[in-house]
Amino acid sequence: MIHTIIKHKPTRLFLILGGFFIANALIAEVAGVKLFSLEKTFGFQPLDLSILGHNFSFNLTAGVLLWPVVFIMTDIINEYYGMKGVRFLSLLTVALIAYAFVMFQGAIHLTPADFWVGNYAAQNVPDADKAYHAIFGQGSWIIIGSLVAFLVGQLLDVFVFHRIKEFTGEKNIWLRATGSTVVSQFVDSFVVLFIAFYIGPRVSAGQGQPWSLGLVMSICIGNYIYKFCVAVLLTPVIYLIHHRIEKYLGPETASQMRRAAMRKEA
Repeated sequence: MIHTIIKHKPTRLFLILGGFFIANALIAEVAGVKLFSLEKTFGFQPLDLSILGHNFSFNLTAGVLLWPVVFIMTDIINEYYGMKGVRFLSLLTVALIAYAFVMFQGAIHLTPADFWVGNYAAQNVPDADKAYHAIFGQGSWIIIGSLVAFLVGQLLDVFVFHRIKEFTGEKNIWLRATGSTVVSQFVDSFVVLFIAFYIGPRVSAGQGQPWSLGLVMSICIGNYIYKFCVAVLLTPVIYLIHHRIEKYLGPETASQMRRAAMRKEA
């Protein structure tokens, strides 16, 4: 039975796309703890722009390297498996991310072994346990903001994708893929920061100093500029993946799946 399922090309493709989708989302959540300078990474001096009264340069979370890939995967899955396929994977991903954070909290409260702390101390990490807590112990509002932004962004991506496809048909892959990603990334960029750093600290004590509205907006705008540019630059990748999938499935099977993906939500 298992052998038959794995040999079925559409099922195998869904497992591959879904696994890559979930893995990227999970990695982005964990890697997103690190902030990096985009300009310095490429050897340039940081920009000193004024956005809404705040100095701005491209200081981004490491998670932005992976989120555009997640949204592209969303469009590919949407193309062949429809809204239901994307919704299933999105809800599963949210549940797994929440589960991962619960497990992180459990690991944080384990008593560290002395030699483990000593090994890291020899590598100039004075207190490895505190460092571990700082990396994996994200605040509850950051987690909530991230999960809400992801789910809202995914559902919006699916909706915009199908609406564009209803008007354009099978043509203009770039328009429905890039267009839906640009819209969903806009919402995603703003929701996570507003919940995590503007709303959360104002309604819960002990969640850190709340950011001003101007600061939140300036960082949101900067993050979105980056995501918008990446979404446009990755457009050729969408065509490459489509080509590979069409070749893998065969024109007839691929065409049937695309039509079925639209009919399921009609």
